[in-house]
Amino acid sequence: MKNWKPKDEQNRGKTNGSDSIKMKSKNKKRLGGGGLSLEAFANAKSKGDFYNPALIKKQKEFYKNAKYVKKYKKLLKQQSEPHDISSAIRYLEDENETEDRSMMSKNNKNRKNHSIPSLKQMYEKKHEKQEKERIEMEAVIQAKKEEREKAEARRKAVRDKMFRKTRAGQPVMKYRIEHLLETIQNSAKN
Repeated sequence: MKNWKPKDEQNRGKTNGSDSIKMKSKNKKRLGGGGLSLEAFANAKSKGDFYNPALIKKQKEFYKNAKYVKKYKKLLKQQSEPHDISSAIRYLEDENETEDRSMMSKNNKNRKNHSIPSLKQMYEKKHEKQEKERIEMEAVIQAKKEEREKAEARRKAVRDKMFRKTRAGQPVMKYRIEHLLETIQNSAKN
């Protein structure tokens, strides 16, 4: 019998250095790279990567304050620069605008006085219209209610007549025949 060996065992002794390096690199890729060094592993726990709401709040407050300080310094810098001519022009423009606004507000007040009666009249007309509609609706509702009550009373009277019985417990045929006669006459009219 022949000595049969798997190919891997035959080639095991003949491995080149480059082949073993390739295998190591393939294993590293497969396992997600070369792991952490001892130093990195030791420092990983000591880092503050955990969630701390108080720390986050302090950082937000710090950045907010820094933003306000920056704005304040910017304003100080703008005020310290010599812009006498432009600032004087701005001041005059602001005064003119306030005068114009005061004149416009007086004109608007006068206009409002003229428009108030018309608005009041419009409100009164609208209110009267709504009141008329409400009264009409109440009248319609009342008429329907009365009609419903009449129909109910009529049905109740008919039912009482239809359910009447003799002393022996037999139904009274007089009212039943009258009811049939009425229904036939009504159908003939329509």
